[in-house]
Amino acid sequence: MNFDEFTGTVQNRLELPGTGETVRAIRATLTTLGERIQEGEATDLAGPLPMEIDYYLTDAVAEHGQRFDWDEFLDRVAERERQLAPDDRADVAYHARTVVAVVSEATPEGQVDQVRAQLPADEGWDSLFELVDSREAASDGA
Repeated sequence: MNFDEFTGTVQNRLELPGTGETVRAIRATLTTLGERIQEGEATDLAGPLPMEIDYYLTDAVAEHGQRFDWDEFLDRVAERERQLAPDDRADVAYHARTVVAVVSEATPEGQVDQVRAQLPADEGWDSLFELVDSREAASDGA
């Protein structure tokens, strides 16, 4: 998947008006995810992604492997995405889920599962993978 396909897929699914908003949503999610997971895992996940996007995971603003919870993840994504109103939290979570789902489609099978294994097994973090799980369930039933 090239840059235009990746951003176009995200933009279409999120129904965003332009590429700027789309790239901001992608950057916010992947930079924050890159801060949360280990550096090697960030590099592995970034490998198959378009080069215009992969560095969001690998060049985390702060160090990799930070320990923060789901609420902090959403706060960081919201700040980076410039969605600062409290009622934007659901939108921010949906944007993150959508970006992760598109990453899952653009990477080899099982790659996102390795990322998931580094995150706590709780309702918040599990919700990050809702769209990935629903897509996999649909393909299993086909």
